[in-house]
Amino acid sequence: MSIANDLIPPQPPPPVEAFRWSGLRILGAVLLGLWIAAGIALVLWLVDAWDIDKVATYGPKFLSGLGVTLTLVAISISLGALLSVPVAFGRMSSNRFLSSIAYGYVYFFRGTPLIAQLFLIYYGFGSFRHELEAVGLWVFFRDAWNCALFAFTLNTAAYQAEILRGAIESVPRGQHEGAAALGLTRFQTFHRIILPQAMIVALRPYGNEIILMIKGSAIVAIVTVFDLMGETRRAYSRTFDFQTYIWAAVFYLIIVETLRNIWEKLEQRLTRHLKR
Repeated sequence: MSIANDLIPPQPPPPVEAFRWSGLRILGAVLLGLWIAAGIALVLWLVDAWDIDKVATYGPKFLSGLGVTLTLVAISISLGALLSVPVAFGRMSSNRFLSSIAYGYVYFFRGTPLIAQLFLIYYGFGSFRHELEAVGLWVFFRDAWNCALFAFTLNTAAYQAEILRGAIESVPRGQHEGAAALGLTRFQTFHRIILPQAMIVALRPYGNEIILMIKGSAIVAIVTVFDLMGETRRAYSRTFDFQTYIWAAVFYLIIVETLRNIWEKLEQRLTRHLKR
C-alpha cells in the first residue's frame, strides 16, 4: 500500500456560521445608526448656520490661533526632547543622588495636572516679581507665552525622559557586549547601535506624546495666550454662537489625524526591515 493511500483524505471546509441578530448586535446597530444620524444632522446644521460674514471676520483669527498652537507645541516638544536626555540618563544612573533628583522631577511632572503646573509657573512666579526683577528674569516670566512654553517644556520632558529610558533599557544587553567585543567606544555603541534600536521602540509613544501635547495646549487660553482655543473663546464671547467650538474641534481633529498618518508612514519607513 502506498503512502498516499495512508494519508487522511482532504476534508471540506467548515460551514460558514449563519449570521444571527443577537441583542448586542441589535444594540450596536442602533447606536451606530444614532451616531450616523447625529453626524448628518450636525453637518446639515452647520451648512444652514453658515455665515460668510463671521467666517470673514474670525476665520483669519482662527488660522492665527492655529499657528500659535502649532508653534507652541513644536518648540516645547523640541526643547523637551533636549531636556529629556540628561533626565533619562539621570534615571538610569548608578549615582543615587542623580537618580533621586531625576526621579523626583519625573514623579512631580507626571503626577500632577498640566494645568496646575501652568498656574504654578504663571501665577506662582508672578508673586515673586521683585525677586525676579533683581536677577533679571521678570522679563521672561511676565509674558504668558513664555510661562506656557516653560510649563509645557518641563512637562513633556518628564514624559519623554521615561519614554527614552524605557526604550534604551529594552535593548538587549547582548548588544552592548557585542559592541564592546568589536572595540567600539561607549559613545559609538550608544550612537550607532543602542539609540537606533531604542528609537524604533520609542517611536509610537513619542507620537502619542505629541498628540497629547497638541490637545493639552488648549489650556493656555486660560492664561491669555490666544492660541486656537483662545481665539475660539474670543469669537464665542462676541457672537455667542457655539458652532465656533465645533469648528475648533474640527481643527484639532484635522491636526491630530494628519499627525497620526504622518507618524504611521514614518513608522512604516523606519521598520520596513523588520517586516517580511
